[in-house]
Amino acid sequence: MQVPDSRPAGYLVPAAAGVTVLMWASSFVVIRAAGTALSPGPMSFIRMLVATAALVPVALYYRRPLPRGRTLVLVLAYGVLWFAAYTVLLNWAEQHLDAGTAALLVNFAPIIVAVFAGLFLSEGFPRARVIGILIAFSGIVLIALGGSGGVTNDRLGVTLGLITAVLYAASVLIQKVALRSVDGVTATWLGCATGLLVTTPFAPQAFTEIAAAPTAAVLGVVYLGIGPTAIAFLTWAYALARSDAGALTATTLAVPAIAIGLSWVFLAEVPTALGFVGGALALLGVAITRR
Repeated sequence: MQVPDSRPAGYLVPAAAGVTVLMWASSFVVIRAAGTALSPGPMSFIRMLVATAALVPVALYYRRPLPRGRTLVLVLAYGVLWFAAYTVLLNWAEQHLDAGTAALLVNFAPIIVAVFAGLFLSEGFPRARVIGILIAFSGIVLIALGGSGGVTNDRLGVTLGLITAVLYAASVLIQKVALRSVDGVTATWLGCATGLLVTTPFAPQAFTEIAAAPTAAVLGVVYLGIGPTAIAFLTWAYALARSDAGALTATTLAVPAIAIGLSWVFLAEVPTALGFVGGALALLGVAITRR
Protein backbone atom coordinates (compact mmCIF):
# COMPACT_ATOMS: atom_id res chain seq x y z
CA MET A 1 0.00 0.00 0.00
CA GLN A 2 1.37 3.41 -0.93
CA VAL A 3 2.10 5.70 1.98
CA PRO A 4 0.75 9.26 1.47
CA ASP A 5 3.41 11.89 0.93
CA SER A 6 3.59 14.06 4.04
CA ARG A 7 6.10 16.56 2.67
CA PRO A 8 3.55 19.27 1.75
CA ALA A 9 2.29 19.28 5.36
CA GLY A 10 5.91 19.63 6.46
CA TYR A 11 6.18 22.87 4.53
CA LEU A 12 2.91 24.25 5.89
CA VAL A 13 4.22 24.59 9.46
CA PRO A 14 7.22 26.81 8.61
CA ALA A 15 5.05 28.73 6.14
CA ALA A 16 2.46 29.38 8.87
CA ALA A 17 5.23 30.40 11.27
CA GLY A 18 6.64 32.75 8.63
CA VAL A 19 3.27 34.48 8.15
CA THR A 20 2.99 34.94 11.91
CA VAL A 21 6.51 36.34 12.26
CA LEU A 22 6.06 38.87 9.45
CA MET A 23 2.69 40.09 10.70
CA TRP A 24 3.78 40.29 14.32
CA ALA A 25 6.87 42.24 13.28
CA SER A 26 4.71 44.69 11.34
CA SER A 27 2.43 45.15 14.37
CA PHE A 28 5.19 46.88 16.34
CA VAL A 29 5.48 49.53 13.65
CA VAL A 30 1.72 50.02 13.29
CA ILE A 31 1.23 50.26 17.07
CA ARG A 32 3.99 52.85 17.28
CA ALA A 33 2.36 54.92 14.51
CA ALA A 34 -1.25 54.60 15.68
CA GLY A 35 -0.26 55.30 19.27
CA THR A 36 0.11 58.99 18.48
CA ALA A 37 -3.69 59.21 18.10
CA LEU A 38 -5.05 56.36 20.24
CA SER A 39 -4.55 55.46 23.90
CA PRO A 40 -3.31 51.96 24.87
CA GLY A 41 -6.60 50.58 26.22
CA PRO A 42 -8.89 51.89 23.47
CA MET A 43 -6.47 50.68 20.79
CA SER A 44 -6.58 47.16 22.26
CA PHE A 45 -10.38 47.19 22.45
CA ILE A 46 -10.76 48.21 18.80
CA ARG A 47 -8.14 45.66 17.75
CA MET A 48 -9.98 42.85 19.57
CA LEU A 49 -13.34 44.03 18.23
CA VAL A 50 -12.10 43.86 14.63
CA ALA A 51 -10.32 40.54 15.20
CA THR A 52 -13.32 38.88 16.83
CA ALA A 53 -15.64 40.12 14.09
CA ALA A 54 -13.25 38.73 11.46
CA LEU A 55 -12.97 35.35 13.20
CA VAL A 56 -16.66 34.70 13.92
CA PRO A 57 -17.48 33.74 10.27
CA VAL A 58 -14.49 31.38 10.27
CA ALA A 59 -15.65 29.79 13.51
CA LEU A 60 -19.21 29.42 12.17
CA TYR A 61 -17.86 27.78 9.01
CA TYR A 62 -15.92 25.12 10.92
CA ARG A 63 -18.50 24.73 13.73
CA ARG A 64 -16.11 23.12 16.19
CA PRO A 65 -17.40 22.26 19.68
CA LEU A 66 -16.53 24.65 22.47
CA PRO A 67 -13.93 23.45 24.96
CA ARG A 68 -15.04 22.47 28.44
CA GLY A 69 -13.59 22.11 31.89
CA ARG A 70 -9.84 22.53 32.25
CA THR A 71 -9.34 23.24 28.55
CA LEU A 72 -11.85 26.09 28.63
CA VAL A 73 -10.09 27.57 31.66
CA LEU A 74 -6.75 27.42 29.81
CA VAL A 75 -8.18 29.15 26.72
CA LEU A 76 -9.80 31.87 28.83
CA ALA A 77 -6.56 32.30 30.77
CA TYR A 78 -4.38 33.02 27.74
CA GLY A 79 -7.20 35.12 26.30
CA VAL A 80 -6.91 37.39 29.33
CA LEU A 81 -3.10 37.34 29.42
CA TRP A 82 -2.31 37.56 25.69
CA PHE A 83 -5.24 39.22 23.95
CA ALA A 84 -6.02 41.70 26.72
CA ALA A 85 -3.19 42.39 29.19
CA TYR A 86 -0.36 41.89 26.68
CA THR A 87 -1.85 44.14 24.00
CA VAL A 88 -2.68 46.96 26.42
CA LEU A 89 0.78 46.92 28.00
CA LEU A 90 2.53 46.66 24.62
CA ASN A 91 0.58 49.68 23.33
CA TRP A 92 1.61 51.56 26.46
CA ALA A 93 5.25 50.46 26.15
CA GLU A 94 5.46 51.72 22.58
CA GLN A 95 4.56 55.20 23.74
CA HIS A 96 7.94 55.13 25.50
CA LEU A 97 10.03 52.94 23.16
CA ASP A 98 10.91 52.82 19.48
CA ALA A 99 9.35 49.90 17.59
CA GLY A 100 12.59 47.93 17.29
CA THR A 101 13.42 48.10 21.00
CA ALA A 102 9.86 47.12 21.92
CA ALA A 103 10.12 44.07 19.65
CA LEU A 104 13.50 43.26 21.19
CA LEU A 105 12.19 43.32 24.77
CA VAL A 106 9.06 41.31 23.98
CA ASN A 107 11.17 38.68 22.26
CA PHE A 108 12.97 37.71 25.39
CA ALA A 109 9.89 35.47 25.63
CA PRO A 110 11.25 32.69 23.36
CA ILE A 111 14.13 32.18 25.77
CA ILE A 112 11.65 31.79 28.66
CA VAL A 113 9.45 29.44 26.63
CA ALA A 114 12.39 27.27 25.52
CA VAL A 115 13.56 26.78 29.10
CA PHE A 116 10.14 26.00 30.58
CA ALA A 117 9.03 23.86 27.63
CA GLY A 118 12.25 21.88 27.91
CA LEU A 119 11.75 21.36 31.63
CA PHE A 120 7.99 20.87 31.92
CA LEU A 121 6.63 19.91 28.48
CA SER A 122 9.21 17.15 27.83
CA GLU A 123 10.62 18.97 24.79
CA GLY A 124 14.21 18.72 25.99
CA PHE A 125 17.07 20.89 24.78
CA PRO A 126 18.11 19.82 21.24
CA ARG A 127 21.59 21.06 20.39
CA ALA A 128 20.60 22.93 17.23
CA ARG A 129 17.87 24.77 19.12
CA VAL A 130 20.18 25.78 21.96
CA ILE A 131 22.92 26.96 19.58
CA GLY A 132 20.43 28.83 17.42
CA ILE A 133 18.84 30.54 20.42
CA LEU A 134 22.25 31.61 21.76
CA ILE A 135 23.22 33.08 18.37
CA ALA A 136 19.87 34.82 17.96
CA PHE A 137 20.02 36.13 21.51
CA SER A 138 23.51 37.55 20.92
CA GLY A 139 22.08 39.33 17.92
CA ILE A 140 19.27 40.74 20.05
CA VAL A 141 21.84 42.02 22.56
CA LEU A 142 23.65 43.83 19.74
CA ILE A 143 20.35 45.32 18.60
CA ALA A 144 19.77 46.54 22.15
CA LEU A 145 23.23 48.09 22.34
CA GLY A 146 22.83 49.70 18.94
CA GLY A 147 19.26 50.95 19.31
CA SER A 148 17.61 53.25 16.80
CA GLY A 149 18.58 56.79 16.12
CA GLY A 150 16.47 59.71 17.25
CA VAL A 151 14.39 57.90 19.87
CA THR A 152 14.89 58.06 23.64
CA ASN A 153 13.72 54.94 25.47
CA ASP A 154 12.81 55.40 29.14
CA ARG A 155 12.75 53.08 32.15
CA LEU A 156 8.96 52.74 32.19
CA GLY A 157 8.93 51.59 28.59
CA VAL A 158 11.64 49.00 29.24
CA THR A 159 9.78 47.69 32.30
CA LEU A 160 6.52 47.40 30.38
CA GLY A 161 8.31 45.66 27.53
CA LEU A 162 9.76 43.03 29.86
CA ILE A 163 6.36 42.45 31.49
CA THR A 164 4.84 41.82 28.06
CA ALA A 165 7.58 39.27 27.40
CA VAL A 166 6.56 37.35 30.54
CA LEU A 167 2.87 37.50 29.56
CA TYR A 168 3.72 36.31 26.04
CA ALA A 169 5.79 33.38 27.33
CA ALA A 170 3.16 32.31 29.85
CA SER A 171 0.45 32.50 27.17
CA VAL A 172 2.40 30.32 24.73
CA LEU A 173 2.93 27.63 27.36
CA ILE A 174 -0.74 27.70 28.39
CA GLN A 175 -1.89 27.62 24.77
CA LYS A 176 0.39 24.70 23.94
CA VAL A 177 -1.31 22.62 26.64
CA ALA A 178 -4.79 23.78 25.57
CA LEU A 179 -4.18 22.85 21.93
CA ARG A 180 -3.95 19.22 22.94
CA SER A 181 -7.72 19.30 23.42
CA VAL A 182 -9.04 22.18 21.28
CA ASP A 183 -8.61 23.09 17.62
CA GLY A 184 -6.70 26.19 16.53
CA VAL A 185 -9.72 28.05 15.13
CA THR A 186 -11.73 27.74 18.34
CA ALA A 187 -8.70 28.52 20.48
CA THR A 188 -8.05 31.70 18.52
CA TRP A 189 -11.55 33.16 18.22
CA LEU A 190 -12.43 32.32 21.82
CA GLY A 191 -9.18 33.88 23.01
CA CYS A 192 -9.95 37.02 21.00
CA ALA A 193 -13.50 37.15 22.33
CA THR A 194 -12.12 36.90 25.86
CA GLY A 195 -9.71 39.75 25.16
CA LEU A 196 -12.59 41.80 23.76
CA LEU A 197 -14.67 41.20 26.88
CA VAL A 198 -11.81 42.16 29.21
CA THR A 199 -11.05 45.37 27.28
CA THR A 200 -14.73 46.40 27.02
CA PRO A 201 -14.35 49.03 29.81
CA PHE A 202 -12.26 51.01 27.29
CA ALA A 203 -15.12 51.03 24.75
CA PRO A 204 -16.55 54.52 25.45
CA GLN A 205 -13.11 56.14 25.24
CA ALA A 206 -12.30 54.03 22.18
CA PHE A 207 -15.29 55.23 20.19
CA THR A 208 -14.55 58.83 21.17
CA GLU A 209 -10.91 58.59 20.11
CA ILE A 210 -11.58 56.67 16.90
CA ALA A 211 -14.06 59.35 15.78
CA ALA A 212 -11.36 62.01 16.08
CA ALA A 213 -8.41 59.92 14.87
CA PRO A 214 -6.83 60.41 11.45
CA THR A 215 -7.67 57.88 8.76
CA ALA A 216 -4.19 56.35 8.88
CA ALA A 217 -4.57 55.51 12.59
CA VAL A 218 -8.01 53.98 12.04
CA LEU A 219 -6.77 51.85 9.16
CA GLY A 220 -3.76 50.87 11.25
CA VAL A 221 -5.91 49.50 14.07
CA VAL A 222 -8.15 47.67 11.60
CA TYR A 223 -5.01 46.10 10.15
CA LEU A 224 -3.87 45.08 13.66
CA GLY A 225 -7.18 43.30 14.17
CA ILE A 226 -7.27 41.47 10.85
CA GLY A 227 -3.57 40.82 10.15
CA PRO A 228 -1.42 40.44 13.29
CA THR A 229 -4.38 39.16 15.35
CA ALA A 230 -7.00 37.20 13.36
CA ILE A 231 -4.73 35.83 10.63
CA ALA A 232 -1.42 35.64 12.50
CA PHE A 233 -2.87 33.93 15.57
CA LEU A 234 -4.65 31.38 13.37
CA THR A 235 -1.40 30.51 11.61
CA TRP A 236 0.38 30.54 14.97
CA ALA A 237 -2.11 28.11 16.52
CA TYR A 238 -1.81 25.85 13.46
CA ALA A 239 1.98 25.76 13.76
CA LEU A 240 2.03 25.47 17.57
CA ALA A 241 -0.28 22.45 17.52
CA ARG A 242 2.22 20.71 15.22
CA SER A 243 5.54 21.93 16.71
CA ASP A 244 7.43 22.03 19.96
CA ALA A 245 6.67 25.28 21.78
CA GLY A 246 10.37 26.01 22.26
CA ALA A 247 11.21 25.48 18.60
CA LEU A 248 8.32 27.57 17.30
CA THR A 249 8.84 30.51 19.63
CA ALA A 250 12.53 30.49 18.71
CA THR A 251 11.35 31.41 15.21
CA THR A 252 9.96 34.67 16.57
CA LEU A 253 13.49 35.75 17.51
CA ALA A 254 13.52 37.07 13.93
CA VAL A 255 10.78 39.57 14.82
CA PRO A 256 13.09 42.32 16.22
CA ALA A 257 15.29 42.28 13.11
CA ILE A 258 12.28 42.57 10.79
CA ALA A 259 10.60 45.18 13.01
CA ILE A 260 13.73 47.33 12.98
CA GLY A 261 13.86 47.17 9.19
CA LEU A 262 10.20 48.12 8.89
CA SER A 263 10.49 50.94 11.44
CA TRP A 264 13.47 52.29 9.47
CA VAL A 265 11.42 52.36 6.26
CA PHE A 266 8.11 53.62 7.64
CA LEU A 267 8.98 55.53 10.83
CA ALA A 268 12.50 56.78 10.04
CA GLU A 269 13.82 55.07 13.21
CA VAL A 270 17.27 54.44 11.77
CA PRO A 271 19.18 51.38 13.08
CA THR A 272 22.88 51.63 13.92
CA ALA A 273 25.68 49.46 12.55
CA LEU A 274 25.34 47.22 15.62
CA GLY A 275 21.65 46.95 14.86
CA PHE A 276 22.39 45.68 11.36
CA VAL A 277 24.86 43.06 12.62
CA GLY A 278 22.50 42.03 15.40
CA GLY A 279 19.65 41.61 12.96
CA ALA A 280 21.74 39.36 10.76
CA LEU A 281 22.73 37.21 13.76
CA ALA A 282 19.12 36.98 14.92
CA LEU A 283 18.01 35.71 11.52
CA LEU A 284 20.92 33.24 11.37
CA GLY A 285 20.05 31.90 14.80
CA VAL A 286 16.44 31.38 13.81
CA ALA A 287 17.52 29.49 10.69
CA ILE A 288 19.60 27.15 12.87
CA THR A 289 16.75 26.51 15.31
CA ARG A 290 14.49 25.47 12.42
CA ARG A 291 16.86 22.73 11.25
